[in-house]
Amino acid sequence: MQTELNKVIVALQEFYAQETFLLERDLGERTLTHRLAVYVERQFSGWQVDCNYDRLGERTLRLPHGSVISTDDHLGKSIYPDIVVHQRDIPNNLLAIELRKQSNHQSIEHDQHKLEALTDPNVWFAYWIGVLVTLGRYGVSASEVYVGGAIDRPASIWFGERLRVTGLTERRSQH
Repeated sequence: MQTELNKVIVALQEFYAQETFLLERDLGERTLTHRLAVYVERQFSGWQVDCNYDRLGERTLRLPHGSVISTDDHLGKSIYPDIVVHQRDIPNNLLAIELRKQSNHQSIEHDQHKLEALTDPNVWFAYWIGVLVTLGRYGVSASEVYVGGAIDRPASIWFGERLRVTGLTERRSQH
């Protein structure tokens, strides 16, 4: 798992090095998600990387009835992860990334529940790893790692420390 998380860190390093224009102008999460996906794709050779992808082959990703998470469509059934690393035609789902801007004032619980559901081994399309990243203007302000349908505290601590060591955590005085 650390190999995959290190690839996410490299993608975040490239993102912050190249996308200051977008970050300084406070562009929307969808724009930032797309640009981060470009850098994630460079790290995961042999995998497909997609944004807001809700399929596996011909099947739509749907949560079980009564799931705790609210979904993103008007029928309340489909789920749209921000960025996924997967194989489109077979159930081989490696990584789901949920991205938030630090300035997003909506509850983080929606993203947390989404990653719990996406990594739940009891759903037929489960992702092995889920990562929640909160982007500040100058660095990552928060992160969590999900495995097996729950937050993985040791992996989250390791990931946060790697972000700090590589200089990717939000620094307060940046002007």
